[in-house]
Amino acid sequence: MQRTEHPLLSPSLGVQKTLVSFGYGPEGASPKVYIQASLHAEELPGMLVAHHLRALLDQAEADGRLQGRVVLVPAANPIGLAQRLDHHAQGRFEFESSENFNRGYPDLAEAVWPAIQDRLGADASANVRAVREAVGHWLNAWQAPTELQSLRRQLLLLSHDADVVLDLHCDAEAVMHLYSEAACWPPLAPLAAWLGCQAVLLARESGGGPFDERLSGLWWRLAERLAEAPNPAPLPQGCASATVELRGEAEVRHDLAAQDALAIAHYLTHLGVLRAPTGQTRAEPPPLPCEPTPLAGSQTLRAPLPGLLVPTVRPGTRVSIGDVVAEVIDPTAPGASRVHPVKAGVDGVLYAAVKDRYVVAGGEIGKIAGATPFRTGDLLGF
Repeated sequence: MQRTEHPLLSPSLGVQKTLVSFGYGPEGASPKVYIQASLHAEELPGMLVAHHLRALLDQAEADGRLQGRVVLVPAANPIGLAQRLDHHAQGRFEFESSENFNRGYPDLAEAVWPAIQDRLGADASANVRAVREAVGHWLNAWQAPTELQSLRRQLLLLSHDADVVLDLHCDAEAVMHLYSEAACWPPLAPLAAWLGCQAVLLARESGGGPFDERLSGLWWRLAERLAEAPNPAPLPQGCASATVELRGEAEVRHDLAAQDALAIAHYLTHLGVLRAPTGQTRAEPPPLPCEPTPLAGSQTLRAPLPGLLVPTVRPGTRVSIGDVVAEVIDPTAPGASRVHPVKAGVDGVLYAAVKDRYVVAGGEIGKIAGATPFRTGDLLGF
């Protein structure tokens, strides 16, 4: 294992933040898996999963069972970790720019298209190598002008040549679920099964330029352009990426983190990055607890008026259209308190909910994974 410190651009005199990565297996080994945690810095379950995963990887390395390459970044956002306001962590948006730490990554397909459009040939594997090389050159040449951009650049430098990318997040209150692009789904199905995902949400692209989709979207975007070129060149989907939502913010527990780290280790063995321990056969994934649904079919429930939020069902509950999911109560209304039921508009699993118990008008309450697409545009929340 190699521990590396990556200094970020200094935003002011006397200030320097550092990103830390751990590399397992030789550089250039294949397959390569990149795993990071807490890009939204107040989302901490992934950091504990990384702690437990390090122990499993250390043991695999000591036993000589490493066959591929793993790059692990346990704390992917040192900028956000340092941000606190009125004693509360503020790790989703950068104070300086108000930008979401998981939005606004550069469009890598657009960046490298001029360099590779006439360079690829009939050998699909050689084309994958050429694209990765072009992306690496572009990232090394990128002069990031701000601390935030230097963080984005460094995360992409560590991950751009990975076959699989896992970005570990969590929601406020939630069950285990996973977001990915549709082009990535088949290779990720065993991971979702081992993790016990109760919702899998797929999109062609969700919008906003999140970290994981810039890495996987690179490939299908280039493939679409190449298919329209005068001499089409084959380009496989060179990266399967996913945002893994490790339940809720409060689920920072050793038992859950150890369970999730073991699930990821099973997946690494499935991919051939690790070899199964001596005397053991490679584990097979259990049945997937859910069917994937389109992200465009996910309903975000919102409060029609301000008031006290009283949930009536918990995340993980399957609901039907018209079921009451929560109540919003205005105790200041004249006469009796005003109670407004919030009802499901789609059939599906309530997979995430807010943790606050007071909501403003239009405030988010929860999300239901519906099977029928009905939304367009940017599909992710802010």
